[in-house]
Amino acid sequence: MSEPCSLIIFGATGNLATHKLLPALYHIEAAGRLDPGSRILGFGRRDWSDADWQEAVREVLSERIGGRVDAEALDRLLSRLRFLAGDLEQAADFARLAERLRADDDLPDNLVFYLAVAPKHYGDIVDRLAANGLNAQEAGWSRLVVEKPFGFDLESASILDQRLQRCFTEDQIYRIDHYLGKSTVQNILVFRFANLMLEPLWNRNYIDHVQISHAEARGIEERAGFYDGVGAMRDMIQSHLLQMLALVAMEPPPSLDAEALRDEKVKVLRSIRPIPREAVHAQAFRAQYGPGRSGDAKLAGYLEEPGVGHNSTTETYAALKLYIDNWRWRNVPFYLRTGKRLGETRSLIAIRFKHPPQQLFRSTAIEQLKPNWLLLNIQPNECMRIEIQVKQPGLEMRAQTERLDASSCTLPPEHIDAYEALILDVIEGDHTHFLRYDEVDWAWRVVDPILKLWATERDFIHTYPAGSWGPAEASRLFDREDQEWRNAM
Repeated sequence: MSEPCSLIIFGATGNLATHKLLPALYHIEAAGRLDPGSRILGFGRRDWSDADWQEAVREVLSERIGGRVDAEALDRLLSRLRFLAGDLEQAADFARLAERLRADDDLPDNLVFYLAVAPKHYGDIVDRLAANGLNAQEAGWSRLVVEKPFGFDLESASILDQRLQRCFTEDQIYRIDHYLGKSTVQNILVFRFANLMLEPLWNRNYIDHVQISHAEARGIEERAGFYDGVGAMRDMIQSHLLQMLALVAMEPPPSLDAEALRDEKVKVLRSIRPIPREAVHAQAFRAQYGPGRSGDAKLAGYLEEPGVGHNSTTETYAALKLYIDNWRWRNVPFYLRTGKRLGETRSLIAIRFKHPPQQLFRSTAIEQLKPNWLLLNIQPNECMRIEIQVKQPGLEMRAQTERLDASSCTLPPEHIDAYEALILDVIEGDHTHFLRYDEVDWAWRVVDPILKLWATERDFIHTYPAGSWGPAEASRLFDREDQEWRNAM
């Protein structure tokens, strides 16, 4: 059981709180993981009372969770909810917040401030919290949770971090990358470091290349205000995919405490070979979805989405080839890819092994052996698969691919949202699955040269049909002709 705390959600009526935080808090409540004394205080511009917000949350959760709602658990959660009408730009409203937190005996002294608002508000919020002494850890602890994107580029990320750290110390700051809360991503650590049989193979001598992909069947929907100008490289690769690369490539840490794990991830990010300006087009590719089809349905192109300018060159697809210059991974290419309006929604880590050093089957009916793959599917269902070659039944010497699946692959996906684990980690003071600033800094150093060059090339961008698997031109990133994108399990 965690300590009692007051969880203050800025942007309590916004999209993130409605779609992610409140359902996650309901599931935590249903699991009995919240201290009975904990309270949740919403901060938003609506002129609501506590009862108004409780009723709004009841409607939201009943709609999102439907018939699976446990009425008793929902009532317990609603009884924790409090609301304070306030404007993020009004200093007086933060003074009212501080007064309520100190005067209301029902609100515990341990504080979690969750910034579920646009990143442009982060700096002002922390300044006003500090001005009212809410960053101090006297009566209880005080913690700050910030969402991605953390900055817009290397320079803005540095400026934002300096501003946060003027008010909160590094151990008070929790930078969320919700991918790190997904159980399959966390399982990479167990898969790698609890199984000795794979460790001798986990290096440049046996692995041909690694692919890390995140594909979305959806377009940008109603998020043009956020997405246009941000693009796929900032939205996914700089954060989620580079974090998965670090987990796949890291060395065994001396222990599983947060700092040891994050030290090893930083070593990987620091070892990524810098991409000079003249090599950007050889190692990075971008594109934008155009009109297409999904079955009989017509899909709009990116430029036809509401709120997108007719001449926008924001990429909805980005692919990147990276090399890690260390002893283990020297000259093994890591291919990162993400896109919207692709064939299906899927997140996949695909590790291809090299061919055997001697081709023993040249004089048989086997024309070319297919490679071995290790596949880690992250969503929509969690699955691990190994592909090996075996002899086909019959008289001739022919090979076929045999798939060895983890038993969980046959089970229906359990939609446990990553936010549930991450919220509990914040309350328990566990930084393991949160980003330290040097991780953010080195990730920006990887993509910053690419973004700077792309910013100067505003006249043309490749396109691909919505509903496809992206542009064929992205295959130019591969080192050899026998390498190709792995789209599915």
